Order: sequence, then C-alpha cells, then structure tokens
Amino acid sequence: PFSFEGQQRMTIAEEGLAELNERVDAAVVIPNDRLLQIIDKKTSLLDAFRVVDDVLRQGVQGISDLITHHGMVNVDFADVRAIVENAGSALMGIGRVSGENRAVEAARAAIESPLLDVTIDGAKGIIFNITAGDDLRMYEVEEAARIITENADPNAKVIFGAVIDPEQVAEGELKITVVATGFERPDAGRRHVQRYSGTVRLAQPMLGRAPVSEPIAAQPSFEQPTVRSSARRQPTVEEEDLDVPTFIRRKMREQREERRRGREEE
Repeated sequence: PFSFEGQQRMTIAEEGLAELNERVDAAVVIPNDRLLQIIDKKTSLLDAFRVVDDVLRQGVQGISDLITHHGMVNVDFADVRAIVENAGSALMGIGRVSGENRAVEAARAAIESPLLDVTIDGAKGIIFNITAGDDLRMYEVEEAARIITENADPNAKVIFGAVIDPEQVAEGELKITVVATGFERPDAGRRHVQRYSGTVRLAQPMLGRAPVSEPIAAQPSFEQPTVRSSARRQPTVEEEDLDVPTFIRRKMREQREERRRGREEE
C-alpha cells in the first residue's frame, strides 16, 4: 500500500504477502510509494500503474524467454527451476540497450529497477541470459557478468546463457535477462518501503524438447493473495470489513452467495 493508507492496510498487506510466500516459488514485491520516485507530476494514475504492470510483465517474460528461446549457450527449465524453486523474494529484470557500452548498461538496467523491493546484493542464485546478433563480443559477455555478479554472495550459483539471434533484437541491440534469488537474511538486498506485490508461480512443465531433468511443463500462473483473519471478526452478509481490499471482499461475497444457494437447493 501507499504510506498514506495507514498501518492497518500495511499490516493486512504484510499478512497477505507472508501467506502468499508459503504458496509460491518466488515473489516480486513492488512498493507503491516508489512510483512517486520515477514519475513526474503530469503522469496520470493509469499510466503510473502501467509502469508497475510492465515490471511484472518483465518478470513473467524473463522466465518464459529463458525456457522457450534456444541458445548457443542454452538455458532450459531445469536451470530456471534450480534458481527459482522455493526461493522466496526474487529480482527479475530485462535490459535492452544499443551503443558502445550496451553490455554494461543493459546489465545495470536489468538489475537496478527503481521499483523493485530487493537489490541483487547477497543473491545466492543468479541466472542471466544475453541475447544479441552476430556482433556479440566475448568481452561484452565478461563485462555484463561482472556487473551482475559483483555484489552477489561469493558462493552464489550462477547460470549463464547466450542466444545469437538477430531476429529477437534490433540491429546493434543487446538484451540481458536476469533472475536472482536466495536472499535468505531478512534484510539481504531489501529496500525498506511500503509494498505492492506481484507473484510468479512455477508449475511442473512439460516442454516439447527433452529437458535436463524429469519431464516438466512451463506454466506460469498467478495466485491471489489471501489475508489471515484470526485477529479480526468475520464480516456478515450485511456488513463488510472495509480494511480488507475490495477484490478480496468481492470474492468473500461470491463465496457466501454460493453457500446460500447450496443450502436453498438442499
């Protein structure tokens, strides 16, 4: 929530996020207050929230691209699962840059999103993939890898991939996809601000090609956060707890209506 929404709403969000973390492999947390740091005064509310949507899109696209795009140095779902499965907080980003310093700038763009709640500092698992045309140079790979891994845990597991495909990038462009996890300490890599969260759930995939491990199927899905309510009395049909977010209250109303119809049919 935004900080102006108060501590009650923040507590509900924290409870929902804690419960959500028990059911997903990785969670990407985006604090609403960070929007105010990257937009100007003329930005509309709709455009501001589209920025958040785009960060979450990058997370989903980053996972799907790693799995579906075959490379010269190939990364598959088994690699993604090794980094993301039961990982907790995650950093997911994509950087696309052209020009002389494209490798360094793309790497920084992928790991330094001003909206994310975590940095790559202390990450114990990193997977990054570089996509470019035939002009990709070896020293660019080394430059990007250095930027991405320099603040990670010294014993971090790092998986690297490279795709040479001019059709996936513009002429002279270099794209870097990064997924980092393993922030075990409560404060490792975390920025302390209010939170708005999106999540990515990894299912067991079944790809069209033979993976490294057992057959699996890549199916990202989203789980809706739920709220622990033991500390609050349950709302009745006639009244609702306005501290609970609207989409959760709507779901509660639908469930009550289904139960009522079931009793009438009996």
